[in-house]
Amino acid sequence: MEVVTGAMGSLLPKLGELLVGEYKLLKGVKKDVESLEREMKSMNAALVKMAEVPRDQLDNQVIIWADELRELSYDMEDVVDNFLVCAEGSQSDAIADSNNLKRLVGKMANLFTKGKTRHQIGNAIRDIKNRAQEVADRRDRYKVDGVVTNPAGKQKIDPRVLALYKDQKELVGIEDARDELTKMLTDDDGPKQQQHKMKIVSIIGPGGLGKTTLAKAVYDRLQTQFTCTTFVLVGRDPEVKKVLRDIILEVDKNKCMGDLATLDETQLISKLRRLLENARYLIVIDDIWDLKAWDIIKCALLDNNHVSRVITTTRILDVAKNTGDIYKLKPLSHHLSEELFYTRLFGGKDKCPFDHPAEVSSKILQKCGGLPLAIITLASLLAGKPMENWSKVFNSIGFGSGDNNKDVENTRKILSFSYYDLPCHLRSCLLHLSVYPEDDLIMKDTLIWQWVAEGFVIEEPGVSLFETGERYFNELLNRSMIQPVEDSVKYTIYACCIHDMVLDIICLFSKEQNFVTILDSNEEHTPSQCNARRLAVQKRVLPLTNMNMPKLRS
Repeated sequence: MEVVTGAMGSLLPKLGELLVGEYKLLKGVKKDVESLEREMKSMNAALVKMAEVPRDQLDNQVIIWADELRELSYDMEDVVDNFLVCAEGSQSDAIADSNNLKRLVGKMANLFTKGKTRHQIGNAIRDIKNRAQEVADRRDRYKVDGVVTNPAGKQKIDPRVLALYKDQKELVGIEDARDELTKMLTDDDGPKQQQHKMKIVSIIGPGGLGKTTLAKAVYDRLQTQFTCTTFVLVGRDPEVKKVLRDIILEVDKNKCMGDLATLDETQLISKLRRLLENARYLIVIDDIWDLKAWDIIKCALLDNNHVSRVITTTRILDVAKNTGDIYKLKPLSHHLSEELFYTRLFGGKDKCPFDHPAEVSSKILQKCGGLPLAIITLASLLAGKPMENWSKVFNSIGFGSGDNNKDVENTRKILSFSYYDLPCHLRSCLLHLSVYPEDDLIMKDTLIWQWVAEGFVIEEPGVSLFETGERYFNELLNRSMIQPVEDSVKYTIYACCIHDMVLDIICLFSKEQNFVTILDSNEEHTPSQCNARRLAVQKRVLPLTNMNMPKLRS
């Protein structure tokens, strides 16, 4: 007992010196970390602003600068997290169980290790500050002052416009949907007092399913029954005044744009209501994303008891529910998918060569999942290519493959609209889905807890993290970004899956942002150095032992 007491007496002064030095170092590093956290908030604000603009609309210098800024913010996040892990409970741990000499020696060794770690954190902070200054200097040197878009001379064409002018002969598998929607619009079996009321039907489905094409087909069939007809595109970032002006110009052919340019929203609504007052009208409002925009447009659509009809299209369930009756557009059956595929390739299935690669064709159609836009895109990609190369094309399918096919680019733009409409926290949750291979069944609860563990779920007062994550999951379902898998007995959604074409666009964005690094059996070689932050190992056959991944988080 005396020996132990003597040893303790000689160790305590050293422990006191260690604690004082540790406290000073910790205080200095903590001050630097707090400074980093403030800098991170500014960086994140700049990156959020940058993320509001599609990447292909940014100037190249801005893209380079934004990529540097994002990597710097990643490194800052790592330093802050390392500090929090290192600093947690260091003083209390050092003093706890001080009656036990063996434990005390262990705590002192731990203090020495943590002190060394904090020195490393301090050095990392100084390095990051220097890099931050270099990034800021480059921004000033190259006059990167904000979100600079590509030159205005490059005319941007809305890819949905192409759907409005398709020849009816080109449309495959639309007849049943057209008949069903026509019946919904013309059915007058309700109460007599309701038969003359305006009716609104909303077509809902994910991007590329053919909502615009269907709306145009029904519009063409019914427009002769109405005195006023118009078809207007809204889009993700609508200028409501322009939408109202477009409707007025279609309804009143004698009007000039100049007469309407000075009118505000209220004046435009009043003018349109007067024009529609005694008319039986058919109006299509295509691609609505925002309920606020719809509420303003709807004010102008006067219910004049003349059996008027309005068709809207949207890919967001909440918008459809608040618009009118819902028509849920379904993917094409396998039979109709084949018909569309071979019509685009050969002019019809009956003209298909006997030696064509049927197995590869079947795999391609499975990948398309009944999405007409995807089928047309991939058929266009194969058109003109030797059939013996179809297998190679299939293996490289994806928007990151470098193919400059215009249909691929249009598909990418249409599907990316949904991504850019998401708030930043939902984008992180969506990009995280790139860790899953194609055709995976993704369990809902597991996915939400992964989001929580990664820090994607923002804490809210009085609400558990899981409940908030579940709301994120439902929002992605609501926006048609993921597809629900329902329990046939309990009628509850227990899992989800991702359309292959949506997964392709997610993987592309994930790679651009160094969000997830995917290693699979298609890798030709194993890189010795990898800056992956999140690593997804899929069907891996090569060993990972020689890979250096200093920034890996999960």
